[in-house]
Amino acid sequence: MAALIEAINVKRKIVFEHEEIPYLCLDSDISTPTARGGQTLVRLKMRNLLTSAVFEKTFKANDRFKEPDLQLVPASYLYSDNDGSHFLDQESFETLTLSQSMLGDALDYLLEGAIIQLHLYNGNPIGLQLPQFVDLSVAYTEPGVRGDSSSGSVTKTAKLETGLEIRVPLFIKEGEKVRISTEAREFAGRA
Repeated sequence: MAALIEAINVKRKIVFEHEEIPYLCLDSDISTPTARGGQTLVRLKMRNLLTSAVFEKTFKANDRFKEPDLQLVPASYLYSDNDGSHFLDQESFETLTLSQSMLGDALDYLLEGAIIQLHLYNGNPIGLQLPQFVDLSVAYTEPGVRGDSSSGSVTKTAKLETGLEIRVPLFIKEGEKVRISTEAREFAGRA
């Protein structure tokens, strides 16, 4: 039997199941009533792990949630086609496919052979977890011109090998590897 989690114990980054759907808690706020006999309420900001929708909902403190059958498995990115993006499970060597809606903008950071963590819910792939940083090569960027800071900006646009365009410092050249923050979608340093 899966463990039950009381609403009052759901904190940030805890995963729980409500109405047969897995959710990730993004924030929780507990409101205790001042009047006697009032119920303690828990307001949860949560992300639906199947659709990525974010919303808030209020629960009673003693409401209980199941722990979802959620697994993280290492997988390598193979390729993308009209059917979706295909990954090779590194443990079972099974090919798993994610649709474009499950991926979001993750393809901006994925190269063939890249190892990432896939989310499986009840044995089926529902999404992936990117590393905090990825290293990608600069496919194209204008050469930086010395003294080109008159516009107030000391960055330029660079197109990376995956097609992602970001702002980089003037000293970055074509062919150079750069480290990108997947959360902020920005340059984090040289690789």
